[in-house]
Amino acid sequence: MPDETRDLIDTLYEKENPNQTQQIAKQINHKSPKAKYHIFDESEFARGREVLGDLIIHGMTASGGTDIDWLIEHRGGFIILEFKGFHNDKINIAKGQMIAYEKLHEKLNMATKCYLYIVGCDDINFSNLDSTVWIFEMNQWKSGAIPKNTTDIYEKNTGKQNKFIVYREYMSEISVKKLRDLVDSHWEEFE
Repeated sequence: MPDETRDLIDTLYEKENPNQTQQIAKQINHKSPKAKYHIFDESEFARGREVLGDLIIHGMTASGGTDIDWLIEHRGGFIILEFKGFHNDKINIAKGQMIAYEKLHEKLNMATKCYLYIVGCDDINFSNLDSTVWIFEMNQWKSGAIPKNTTDIYEKNTGKQNKFIVYREYMSEISVKKLRDLVDSHWEEFE
């Protein structure tokens, strides 16, 4: 296709969709720089997870485990992030996992300072600073600001009594940039 034709199509398209062009420009401007850390050997990373996955097998009495998605330690202070995906505007948190997080938060706050955030997200691009996540901090959970539902109030008898169900409406909506600023503010507090 000749350059003049391509330019004409681009010009017509921009006239028909100026908002979309502005949105694309805004996304490009708000895209974050390169990630600080990368998985250098993805196959080795995947193999390590596979090896651990083979620790608990069918036929054992013990069931699988849980993990901590992100733990940051700086000068004795801790920032813990647990990421959960939304399904029908709610996240599910295993009771055992939440009990472990409550105890971890309690013990770390006895000796130092600890912020523990549950981060709910849809399909997200963390390199786009304008992407949205929803969060709550463990102190909100402990104070009762986040209802501790074990049954879905929208669906009868879902059989998820072994999980806490948290609805998006109880969480704070923030951008990826604000989440990064929050983590940095805690890091600076620990200095």
